[in-house]
Amino acid sequence: MPAKGKYFFNENEDCKITDPLYEKYRYTSQQHPLLLLLLFIAITFCITLITIFFVYQPESHHHLAFIITVPFFLFIIFTVYTMLPFGMRDAVIISILSAVSHIVALSVAVTLYPEPGQQLTTFQLLANAVIFLCGNLVGAFHKYRMQDASWDLYRYTLKCIQVRMKLKIEKRQQESLLLSILPAHISMGMKLAIIERLKETNDDRQMHDNNFHSLYVKRHQNVSILYADIVGFTRLASDCSPKELVVMLNELFGKFDQIAKENECMRIKILGDCYYCVSGLPVSLPVHARNCVKMGLDMCEAIKQVKEATGVDISMRVGIHSGNVLCGVIGLRKWQYDVWSHDVSLANRMESSGIPGRVHITEATLNHLGKAYEVEEGNGHLRDPYLKAMNIKTYLVIDPRSKQHTLTNHPPKTRVNDGLKMRASVRMTRYLESWGAARPFAHLNHRESVSSESSAPSGRQRKEIPLNSTGRQKTSDRNTSQKGRMEEDTYDEMMSTIEGLSSTKPSCSNSDDFCGCSLFFVESGLEKEYRTIPIPRLRSYFACASIVLLCIFVIQMFVMPKTAKLGLSFGIVGGIIVLILCVCFTDKCLKCCSQQWPLLRHLCAISDKVETMPLVRLPLAVITIGALLVIAIFNLPAEKSRSINATGSSDGVVTFVATEKSTAVDFTGSCTKDVILPYYTYCCILGFIACSVFLRMNFELKVLLLSIAVSVYIFLFTANNFSAGCSNDNSTTQRLFMKDPVLMTDLYLGLFYVTLILFSRQIEYYCRLDCLWKNKFKKEHEQFETMENVNRLLLENVLPAHVAAHFIGDKLNEDWYHQSYDCVCVMFASVPDFKVFYTECDVNKEGLECLRLLNEIIADFDELLLKPKFSGVEKIKTIGSTYMAAAGLSVAPGQENNQDQERQHAQIGIMVEYGIALMSKLDGINRHSFNNFRLRVGINHGPVIAGVIGARKPQYDIWGNTVNVASRMESTGELGKIQVTEETSKILQELGYSCECRGLINVKGKGELRTYFVCTDTAKSQGIGLN
Repeated sequence: MPAKGKYFFNENEDCKITDPLYEKYRYTSQQHPLLLLLLFIAITFCITLITIFFVYQPESHHHLAFIITVPFFLFIIFTVYTMLPFGMRDAVIISILSAVSHIVALSVAVTLYPEPGQQLTTFQLLANAVIFLCGNLVGAFHKYRMQDASWDLYRYTLKCIQVRMKLKIEKRQQESLLLSILPAHISMGMKLAIIERLKETNDDRQMHDNNFHSLYVKRHQNVSILYADIVGFTRLASDCSPKELVVMLNELFGKFDQIAKENECMRIKILGDCYYCVSGLPVSLPVHARNCVKMGLDMCEAIKQVKEATGVDISMRVGIHSGNVLCGVIGLRKWQYDVWSHDVSLANRMESSGIPGRVHITEATLNHLGKAYEVEEGNGHLRDPYLKAMNIKTYLVIDPRSKQHTLTNHPPKTRVNDGLKMRASVRMTRYLESWGAARPFAHLNHRESVSSESSAPSGRQRKEIPLNSTGRQKTSDRNTSQKGRMEEDTYDEMMSTIEGLSSTKPSCSNSDDFCGCSLFFVESGLEKEYRTIPIPRLRSYFACASIVLLCIFVIQMFVMPKTAKLGLSFGIVGGIIVLILCVCFTDKCLKCCSQQWPLLRHLCAISDKVETMPLVRLPLAVITIGALLVIAIFNLPAEKSRSINATGSSDGVVTFVATEKSTAVDFTGSCTKDVILPYYTYCCILGFIACSVFLRMNFELKVLLLSIAVSVYIFLFTANNFSAGCSNDNSTTQRLFMKDPVLMTDLYLGLFYVTLILFSRQIEYYCRLDCLWKNKFKKEHEQFETMENVNRLLLENVLPAHVAAHFIGDKLNEDWYHQSYDCVCVMFASVPDFKVFYTECDVNKEGLECLRLLNEIIADFDELLLKPKFSGVEKIKTIGSTYMAAAGLSVAPGQENNQDQERQHAQIGIMVEYGIALMSKLDGINRHSFNNFRLRVGINHGPVIAGVIGARKPQYDIWGNTVNVASRMESTGELGKIQVTEETSKILQELGYSCECRGLINVKGKGELRTYFVCTDTAKSQGIGLN
């Protein structure tokens, strides 16, 4: 099993090529079955030649001489570097030993079996050494570049697999996150809307044809609505610390969510300590009323147990009504699934007019219950004038469990005395924590492994991958476990990829990405991209080719006649190669001088484009390869008319063709042509190898050049008819080249030609595979970024951005999110006239068109938050037609005390400006919709507690006296005015706003409070300190 963290790279991290998985990947990718087959054919070719030679040459020393031919050893050296699974060090050692063994064996063979006229000159040995040196240098260059490309492809393959796995995780997280906000029946439409918003953000030219915002609301009939309120919780919450409050609410509502799930109810929203849900959504249920009543009774029982266990004076008040609802999401930010209808308002009335500890239902709900529960008169009309005006009869459900307690006469067990010295909030928190409710977003942080769909190759059971877990274990342990499980998945996916590579045959390439045997990409755009893709380190190809040219020159200088033509031809070719090298390396060497010399400036501009522009690199490559292929054979035709001897005698390996009568080789011997023939063959083979040096050049171009070259070479060697020139004597002792040296030359040229063609095709396949992986990685990375952006928008539609980072960041320091703020400005803005405007009839599709207008109002309010001026304002939620927002929550935890008083007070001025902007927006809507809505705004500032509660539908909220007073400022205010408390008005006056004293008003739970109206007509467009 791989070590921890081995397969997770950072761009700045030093990567090691000692990874066992990489070694297996490299072995599989580079030592492809096709190359192994090619090596087998080459060995078979050599064995066949040896067998033929044995038939014609029975003398053992002739056998030895043939086996140690130069092309044979050059082929071994080349295959060791390019085809066999050796590392660089091992390949160098084996190749050097092969070259040395050839030279030693040659010297020993000639020494032990001398023949008249045979001489092995030092120049021939040096020429052979240069040939082997060139083969080693080019082979090492191949090895290095192939290892580099293989490592690069391995990294991209691994990254692509990691991104693909993360993409699966993001998709699952996105679905889970979306379902934690919205029910499944409308979540997909919202998801598409977010993706469209992202596209619109990237394309500012896109025009909006629709003047209205999308509305995701549907009507459902025959449902039951439950409202529940914890009586006495406000008093208890005032004594809680931030964490205690968040833990208490999460445990309570987590328990309620569990009860709702058991009773097939869908929690809609949490409003402070108010909880409401619906049964019969999204699928209609015939027993929706029974489900709601059962849930209400279970909630009352749960709170009763808390009261008995802790002694805290709290109880549950539940109201239920059955009817029809419009359900869905309105607005653009902070989406919260909600329900609207007159029946919903009535259910809310049933809760407020209910009795603590009891379930209060309407007659409509009772009709759906049948005889499932016993009821008694509720007398709701005596406690609520609306119920009396609407002549609604109400009932109280009798809990069957209460009758059982009465029959058994078991007194309630209380443990109040166990903790009399503890605060009530501490007793509550400790007791509720024993319920073990899930943390917010726990379903996102612990989920199955992305590869759970397919079992691991070893058949072991896949484990979960905890991502950004917020569980009770330590963060370090969680991160280690997460990384280890991701490690296992990456290893399994990589093994599958390696197996796929080993089963893929580039000769037929049955991949859907390639066009049959041509290796062309099916996608034309990808083919064009591959043809024009920059080739990194292309300059090294030309440098290596120049080394091959130097080696060919040295070889021919050692064994060829030193003629003016030889020097002139190499001078011209050398000059061409030097010019090409200057073009390639000018920008690296002479860039500092390019400003002074205009010619150098233009040359540097061309040099910069060598690796990036095909129109520059292709001509240079063709000229270089062509020059090498031509110079290798250029001086051969002159030897037919001028048969002068070489500086030395014949080559004891493959060149000596003297007869028994020959005792020496002079300047007039006619058989000296065969002395230099093999070395022209070697030079041609080195020219072939130089062509293969251009690893990432077009395969078709290399095939064309090699095919032309091998055809010309074979024609020239055959046309010169070298073998006939030495048939004048008794040639029974012709050795080493069989009976026809030209045939052997053609065979070796053909061997290297086929080898290099197949090798180049293999390189082409992996270059294209590298391009394909990078293209897939790019696309999947873009998808991954899109998913990340979607998830970010989704999460920020539930939580403020700084709170969302707590749940999706890399470092998690707390299990719960809770934060206490000293100065936060809270605003409630409502459209009271909308309640009158809202009607349910066939004309407006049972209220749907009314909600469409409300959606436009809320959406326009949300769009104001996009302005930089209001970036510090955070929408909290909407409650019916009431809009709740706060300013001052974006301060990082622990830094709120570092804010100066002026900046804290500026938040209040920004909130007033936002309230004025809301009124202006509503006026614009009135003009377009021919309505006369007016906004009623209430603002207060002070300390608040913020936190995230709820496991199934996590929700960010703020609590505290500041929030309650701000709500009362709105509910007791007047249309078209902003009402503030006395403390808030003093700060606004310091900021330059004019406030009018309203006087003392009675505020529920607070008694008499002096309030003020902000004079919006004289409000400054920019208050002092707002910026």
